[in-house]
Amino acid sequence: MSFSPRLEVDLDKITYNTAKIVQICQEQGISVLGVTKGFTAIPQIVTAILEGGVDGLADARMENIIELRKAGFSVPITLLRIPRLSNVDTVVKHSNVSVNSEITVIQALGQAALKIGTKHHIILMVDVGDLREGILTEHVLDTVRRIVKLEGIALDGLGTNMGCFGGILPEYSNLNILVQLGNMIEYKLRVSLEVLSGGGTSSLLLVEKGEIPKGINQLRIGEGLLLGTDTTNNRNIDWLQNDAFILQAEVIEVKAKPSVPIGNIGRDAFGNIPEFADVGIRNRAIVAFGKQDGYIEGLIPVEQGVTILGASSDHMILDITEAERKIRVGDELAFRVNYAGLLSVSQSRYVKKVFRKDQIWLS
Repeated sequence: MSFSPRLEVDLDKITYNTAKIVQICQEQGISVLGVTKGFTAIPQIVTAILEGGVDGLADARMENIIELRKAGFSVPITLLRIPRLSNVDTVVKHSNVSVNSEITVIQALGQAALKIGTKHHIILMVDVGDLREGILTEHVLDTVRRIVKLEGIALDGLGTNMGCFGGILPEYSNLNILVQLGNMIEYKLRVSLEVLSGGGTSSLLLVEKGEIPKGINQLRIGEGLLLGTDTTNNRNIDWLQNDAFILQAEVIEVKAKPSVPIGNIGRDAFGNIPEFADVGIRNRAIVAFGKQDGYIEGLIPVEQGVTILGASSDHMILDITEAERKIRVGDELAFRVNYAGLLSVSQSRYVKKVFRKDQIWLS
């Protein structure tokens, strides 16, 4: 392939991961939403996820959801970022469900839904410890009392988020809070909830162990089905593929150079003061990929003995002294991406995306 840098996407591996996750969740009565924000909802990848059998899609960006609708995707889509008060009309028009924590916004969503003769479905987010979005547990009953009186709104259930801000791990104890709240709502308010949404990829470990609370019946999965990894629990998921995304970048310089710059060190192009260890003369390569192309810290060299030293806006500098092969100008070096890397590379207009399905490369 003649273009570089490029992100190579193996659609079959994504479908495989999705199907495996859907299977293990369905065995415990848990539905799966495929989260598309990690790759900016690129249609080819969305299709691969749907082929894996997810029950719906979810994204944090209305821009992505609108593009999915324009592309003809009619499946249920959940908006994962709590809506802005200023865009409730758009949310109601394009998404089936949204997660919410502000009664003022929920009221506005109801009014927007009534204007177009529909009901907007919501998940009320509850903060059980991670301290991102969600109401505190002691306010849930009063909030539900207010929601169920609103015209234009259908309360589907409760949800929570884990690991994204505070790094709090999902456990039986904190996820069971949702179950207990659901039971209390049904007992005290006579309101039945269809959905208890217990987080994302970080909750998969509990599913694997059979330790997720009975009653949790939805997960919102992105990282796991895309990358086969679980950053919050710091693991590769060994029953999934973890190389569906490979970044290729071309080598544009190979030189033996000192390991410490020569002269007085000031700040680099990004305002940082770099530090260097003196390990003598090293073989170094530069590839045509820099911070403007993507998040450098989200890349992992595939080849043993290749180390990322740093990057400027246009160049990434590598130590190749211990590389297992002789690397030359014009060669390509491959990198896996973590979730943060995928977020940045997928939306970079400087990185070509190519897709493989049934062993055939597609442009």
